[in-house]
Amino acid sequence: MLWYAAQPAFAHTELVSSSPAEAASERRFPQSIKLTFSDEMTSRYAKVALTAPDGEQGASGAPQVTGKTVTLPVKPGLPAGVYTVGYRVVSADGHPVAGSYRFTVQEQEQEQEQEGAEAEAEAEEAEKEGDATPAPRTAAPAETQRAGSVPDPSRTGETGDATSSDVTTPAAVGGLLLLAGGAVSVAVIRRRRIHHGS
Repeated sequence: MLWYAAQPAFAHTELVSSSPAEAASERRFPQSIKLTFSDEMTSRYAKVALTAPDGEQGASGAPQVTGKTVTLPVKPGLPAGVYTVGYRVVSADGHPVAGSYRFTVQEQEQEQEQEGAEAEAEAEEAEKEGDATPAPRTAAPAETQRAGSVPDPSRTGETGDATSSDVTTPAAVGGLLLLAGGAVSVAVIRRRRIHHGS
C-alpha cells in the first residue's frame, strides 16, 4: 500500500532534495521524478507514485534506486496542471520515510505569456541602459571654403592663355596689314619707273 500523506519518521532518514521541487512551477513536463534522501535506499522497499490532475497515474515504470537517489520515469504527453508526488521508502539500515508534495506544470499559453513578459522586461532594461550611456561626441564640421576664395590653377592657366591670345591677335593682324601696304607701294613705284623709261 502506497502512503501519500506525510507520516512521522522513526529515525533521522529524510528527503533532502527533489526534482521537480516542492511547489515548483515547470514550463515543461519533466522526464522523470528524482528524490534524494539522507541515507542510501533499498530497491525492495522503494515506493514512489505520480498522480496527475485527473487522478491518473503518471509513472511509466517502477522507481529505480541508485544509492541515496530514487528515480521514477514519467509518461510523455501528460497534461498541464497540479501533480502530486507520493513516496514511501526504507533506508539500507531499515529506517523508513514517507511523504508527499506537489508541483505545477504550466499551460502552453501561460508559458508563452511568461516568456513574453520576461522578454519585455529585458527590453525595458536594455533601453534603460541605453539611455544611461552618454552619446558619443561628434567632430565639429570642417569649415568649407567659400566659392572663388582660392583661385583654381587650372582655370587661371586657361584665363591667361585666352588673354594672351586676345592681345597677340590684333598685333599680328596689324603686322600683316603693314606688310601688305609695303608690297603695294613697291609695286606702284616699279610701275612708275617702267612707265617713265618707255
